[in-house]
Amino acid sequence: MKDWWIYGGEGAQEARRTVLTGLEAPPWRQFAGTPDPEYTAPRNEGTAWERTEARGRGYVPDESEKDAVNTALYLRRPLLVTGKPGVGKSTLAYSVAADLGLGPVLHWPITSRTTLRDGLYHYDAIGRLQDANLHQMRTGGPGRATPDPAPETSAGSADGGAGAADASSITPYLRLGPLGTALLAQDQPRVLLVDEIDKSDIDLPGDLLTVFEEGEFEIPELARLAVRQPSARIATDDSPDDLVRVERGRVRCRAFPVVVLTSNGERDFPPPFLRRCIRLHMEPPGREKLERIVRARLRIAPEDGRYEDLIQSFITRGADGDLATDQLLNAIHLRLNNAWSGPEERERFLSTVMQRLTGPST
Repeated sequence: MKDWWIYGGEGAQEARRTVLTGLEAPPWRQFAGTPDPEYTAPRNEGTAWERTEARGRGYVPDESEKDAVNTALYLRRPLLVTGKPGVGKSTLAYSVAADLGLGPVLHWPITSRTTLRDGLYHYDAIGRLQDANLHQMRTGGPGRATPDPAPETSAGSADGGAGAADASSITPYLRLGPLGTALLAQDQPRVLLVDEIDKSDIDLPGDLLTVFEEGEFEIPELARLAVRQPSARIATDDSPDDLVRVERGRVRCRAFPVVVLTSNGERDFPPPFLRRCIRLHMEPPGREKLERIVRARLRIAPEDGRYEDLIQSFITRGADGDLATDQLLNAIHLRLNNAWSGPEERERFLSTVMQRLTGPST
């Protein structure tokens, strides 16, 4: 344990979180967003937090992982985690959130069709049009997309003037995505997991560069209304009921989020993108780490030897093709519950639960 570590370091969680929020960022990574005093981000309670904590608490980081995470925390840079499937890349993000008490992880899964806007915000233009058509059918004439809301929850007019609720009232159809929510101005950073970024369209890593560098983005649908309606309250990725005020259509962060990007190595990334990330390559865990993972995840005492032979089988089978750590956990869970208990079933049991992910037999 190193003195400079925040994640995985010494001291109580609250004390280390205080160190994190008070840590001076490099001059080129300082951001000046103004928090919304009426908005409170989800903290360490509720179902979403319980899922984050349950997944993150059983993670067993090694020294190189702690070094990389803490480097990213100090420099306010995204952490790009590469490695084979099943080595725990995604779980590392939950571990950071659970260890420092940073609230539920914001999860952005990436596919080949994902665009930058999907992560920043969603605008349901079709839903708005359908509501307007329904209103017109009911009233026999043109009408608003939605009934008149209160002034501060319409298109966001701060003064509630004559234009506060009209055909341009779009806030009920806007919602921040996981990246957009992570970039909200807050004194305490959120953890954002950008999962499997190597599956993205070739342009997405480049599109992320500006957002990661500037720590802000614009919502054009609100920016166009800013002269008449400078303030709007829209929903966040956490919940449609959690509204946050956006000024003049622009979201600016204050504490840069803890961004964990995972990649299975299916593609290379451009040098400008790599230059802006702290990189960590996770190797498959060895026997000692596997034992610590099993004890932590399944709450097994060190002297309990019922899983030792399964760890050896996992290592042996992994030599002929990749296996994921959760396959070992599944096998040990079955063993502890007396499933597949017959000695004659051992090979079939291993072939069923520890199917190789790569290699000739896949």
